Amino acid sequence: MKVNANVAGLSLGGGRRENFFFCLLEHYPDRGRWFLKSLHQVKDEEIQDRDEIITAWIEQYGLQKIVVDFPLSRPLCETCQLKCPGANACPQTPVLEVRKEMNALLEEDARMERENPKRYEQTRNSAEETDWSRDLLHKTADEHILSRSFKRKLRKGFIPYWHRPIDFWIWKNYYDQLLSIFKTSYDSYGHVSVMLLARLKYLIRHFPQDLQLHESSIQIVLLELYRARLVGKFQLLQLFDLDLQSMARETLIRGIEEKLQLFIYDHDFEMLVKNPKAFDSFLLALAGQGVLMNKLRPIPDWGNTDGGNFVIPDFERA
Repeated sequence: MKVNANVAGLSLGGGRRENFFFCLLEHYPDRGRWFLKSLHQVKDEEIQDRDEIITAWIEQYGLQKIVVDFPLSRPLCETCQLKCPGANACPQTPVLEVRKEMNALLEEDARMERENPKRYEQTRNSAEETDWSRDLLHKTADEHILSRSFKRKLRKGFIPYWHRPIDFWIWKNYYDQLLSIFKTSYDSYGHVSVMLLARLKYLIRHFPQDLQLHESSIQIVLLELYRARLVGKFQLLQLFDLDLQSMARETLIRGIEEKLQLFIYDHDFEMLVKNPKAFDSFLLALAGQGVLMNKLRPIPDWGNTDGGNFVIPDFERA
């Protein structure tokens, strides 16, 4: 069988000694199939240094692309050479453009409220009612009328030493869904420790120069699986229920196998079902599948001008 390309997912979240997984997918074009080639667990008891294991694994499989779940670029403040006038008066063009769009959203929302306050309140209350028959992705967060929570987020503003432009793009498209399902917002550095950033900087120095790194979000990959009807709304909730999450992962993985023409060996399937860290790396590998097949959600150029190379798979085109 001819191998066209491969891609891996690598979730490095957690502490210095937390076990993690590589998940490698390979594409065989003559069969039109994908194979989960390797699901490798790195354990504390490994004799070889854990960071060396990562680079050895990359070289062993001749990896071309890896998708990770931590930031590959830094906020503008870290590279800025200007005499700083303060975060609120930042003159950097990307910051000014993001803040201009944020203000425009708030001004349009305020105009609609002034013109017909009664209808405005009725519409917003109706939109925020819990309705499990409603499509989670029926509207993006920046479509009026804005939710109360998204308005609060906009008023808090864009912080150039904490946020990147991609944060704002994600807020506009996924903020309400991330909050309602996962009880979280997306912030580039909201869940990343200084220790992990130092480790990443070290690892990148030892990666092959031609290795392409991409960044994604596990929660957003799950929402895109939902958009493509590969996972249901209640399955998303079950993924965070200790008593139901294994069953939810099993159902989700079986649907992915069928829809995405993906073959998974039994022992790897069992590991994906039982271990949430293995499952996270698997989801990142699926985002990499979109990279290889050029099936990604379009992100405007300003969202990736900092070099983060953020990607979101489009499973509807699979």
